Amino acid sequence: MSSVRELARVLGLSHTTVSDALRNKPRVKKETRDRVLKAAKKAGYRYNPLAGALMSEMRRSSVGVFQGVLAVVDLESSEQRMSTAKRYHREVAEGCREKALELGFKTEVFVMGSEHLSVSRLDTILKSRGIRGVVLLPAATDPDISNLRWENFAGVYTDYIIELPALDTVCSDHFRSMVVALLKLRELGYKRPGLVLHEAHDRRLLYRWEAAFRMHSLNTLGHDSLEPLVAADLSEAAFSKWFKKQKPDVVLCHRMEVMEWMETLGAKIPETHGFCCLNTMMSEAPVSGLDLRPRLIGKRATELLVGQLHRNDYGVPETASTTTIPAVWIDGPTTCPQ
Repeated sequence: MSSVRELARVLGLSHTTVSDALRNKPRVKKETRDRVLKAAKKAGYRYNPLAGALMSEMRRSSVGVFQGVLAVVDLESSEQRMSTAKRYHREVAEGCREKALELGFKTEVFVMGSEHLSVSRLDTILKSRGIRGVVLLPAATDPDISNLRWENFAGVYTDYIIELPALDTVCSDHFRSMVVALLKLRELGYKRPGLVLHEAHDRRLLYRWEAAFRMHSLNTLGHDSLEPLVAADLSEAAFSKWFKKQKPDVVLCHRMEVMEWMETLGAKIPETHGFCCLNTMMSEAPVSGLDLRPRLIGKRATELLVGQLHRNDYGVPETASTTTIPAVWIDGPTTCPQ
């Protein structure tokens, strides 16, 4: 059975009804839709919504050029973020935009949060505009977008884990990236690396930064094994106490104010001590550390999403997968050979 018209003829339905049923249009009764889908599956027919959209657009346009639209959804309003975190999100979104254009799509950003779109409103907008692909930007807290009617959409999340719903994800390889940083610091001659983390950040990544640091320190000759500082409230007082006790010669951390705390305690960066930023996007000024490659994360997420659309792969996956991107080391003025 090679066409919608043949399928309609066999079922005794109109071509429009069969076409709408295959596209999961709500105007078709559930019983009719199930009947059509069952017959289509038996006949080996699978509707491709991208091809259908292309033909519809070609019929409407004398030029015959079509670009599908992918939604890039910011789960939190940018007003809730530090300016440095905004840069990271912009890079992920820009990666989505660049790869989408390569694949014949364009992207549109939708911002959620209490003062912006609700989930139900987003669902209505996406359905009315025929947008079926969704890239979710990272959220600082555990995101919940389970109320979106995912049977109508394909989605990818651009951070480590999302449970509500459990979608495929693309994120930095935090464990491997920590090892990259520690190997580079060892190459530079540092022997007492110290790790400083915010506890909520550590927990959100299932302790991958801390686990990699501990395992590498315990199993690397020539490195002293220092106890990391993992604090719920990362304060100057807590840092000062830890710094004086552990005596690191280089500190790995996200927080840029830590460098000021180090200098207050007598450290001269990079002459006597080094500083490694675990995400160089967090610094407005040049700094040594890890580029987590957010633009590449956005590109890879878009590739996966478009693949789902081509396969008609909608809904929450039975088993979610995680694609990881290793960070790269960036030389900067906060470390030097020892």
